[in-house]
Amino acid sequence: MRSFSSTDLANKTGDVLAAAAQGPVAINRHGKPRFVVLSAEQFERIAARGDTRRSYAVADMPADLGRLLDEALAEALAEPPHDH
Repeated sequence: MRSFSSTDLANKTGDVLAAAAQGPVAINRHGKPRFVVLSAEQFERIAARGDTRRSYAVADMPADLGRLLDEALAEALAEPPHDH
């Protein structure tokens, strides 16, 4: 992903938008990525996929997911260690 500073965004808006037309662009503040600029088409593709992932505190986890987690943990703990 191409990166620009927030100063570049202010001073070279055309360059940032041209890059965003090609793919997502990170906008950095104080040397760290803070924002992402992307085309409306790219955003629509991402939004249309939807993100079905959810996170739960163990105490609030639905019972069926708790059972799946318990089964997966038991299976993982029962497997012999892999030699690499």
